Amino acid sequence: MKVAVVGGGSTYTPELVSGLAGERERLDVRELVLQDIDPERLEVVGGLAGRMLARDRFAGELTLTDDLDRALDGADFVLVQIRVGGQTARLSDETIPLACGCVGQETTGAGGLAKALRTVPVVLSIADRARELAADGAWIVDFTNPVGIVTRALLDADHRAVGLCNVAIGFQRSAARMLEVEPARLVVDQVGLNHLTWVRALLLDGEDVLPELIAGHGDELASSARVPREALEELRAVPSYYLRYFYAHDAVLADQRRGVPRAAEVAEIERGLLELYRDPELAEKPALLEQRGGAYYSEAAVGLIASLVAGNGEVHEVDVRNHGTLGGLAADDVVEVPARVSPDLIEPLPQKPLAPELLGLVQHVAAYERLAVRAALSRNPVDARKALLAHPLIGQWDIASELVELLRAASEAPA
Repeated sequence: MKVAVVGGGSTYTPELVSGLAGERERLDVRELVLQDIDPERLEVVGGLAGRMLARDRFAGELTLTDDLDRALDGADFVLVQIRVGGQTARLSDETIPLACGCVGQETTGAGGLAKALRTVPVVLSIADRARELAADGAWIVDFTNPVGIVTRALLDADHRAVGLCNVAIGFQRSAARMLEVEPARLVVDQVGLNHLTWVRALLLDGEDVLPELIAGHGDELASSARVPREALEELRAVPSYYLRYFYAHDAVLADQRRGVPRAAEVAEIERGLLELYRDPELAEKPALLEQRGGAYYSEAAVGLIASLVAGNGEVHEVDVRNHGTLGGLAADDVVEVPARVSPDLIEPLPQKPLAPELLGLVQHVAAYERLAVRAALSRNPVDARKALLAHPLIGQWDIASELVELLRAASEAPA
């Protein structure tokens, strides 16, 4: 089969390439295409990808191209991992909200809306070309943030798409280490929306061991999630680290105002990675890549593709239509839940109702995501303001109005 990676010049790409070797028995990849609009990055990242594949005796063909149509033509899977505007736009997303007293984050709150407004139209245009050029029944696997909003836009447009995040697999690997068991024995029952999830159960060979994990490793779990241990114990769940923007808004805002934006840190990490990637002797992903984020992304992405090709009901954490999986949400909301994946079939696991303290926040953000897609498609500032009004981190007319103008001005500023 043919796998196309749109945004193949990303520094994440070696993560993806490293995962192919682990699934070679189930994945007969005859062509891996890395496509990117930045020829220099593509050459550097593609060079490392080629050396890694040669080391692993990859039997297929690696193609590097800036031609989107060439990449999509006949593809069975289209993995989208783009960043519209690059790290410069991310820096804007993370700093503009601070002036209005709001947290600055690339997927959450006002920064997340700015990213969605830029990203949704571009991803939809890629998907439209894939509909024309890719193989019949091709899947679009979206790793582009904000994943929940982008996936919703793709599904609203009737594309065969699924969203993917690495938070759940990261929790699985950490829990496996704490419990001293193989990760494959653990199923993480993490539910909610993308970047707004809680682990409510952790099944070890089918038995829930989350209470045991919290009791024995609560301090480490709380530190990783950056919330007090009491939050885990009272919620009887482990929130993702993105919940700190809601549970500790004022503290996070204060830290952001006096600290270095994450975008600046990532930009520096990327410069270092690209320099390492240029080394003709390097044939494996460097340790520095762990600081970039996206840990276990390759295993999550390649594992999902393998299950869609030749799976036997393995469980993956994915972003899909709700269709009654989580009560209290609309059928067409996009939720992030564990699902059994078989060839061409994704079936979310049944879920008990969300507790009120979880459901209220999820409903709030789900309404925002619906409005965010509308704003991204209409380009109407009124729709953007409505989206910000619906977001629990903003919700004030004057602030929403000011943010809309600031974000508009930033998007129109010369690059």
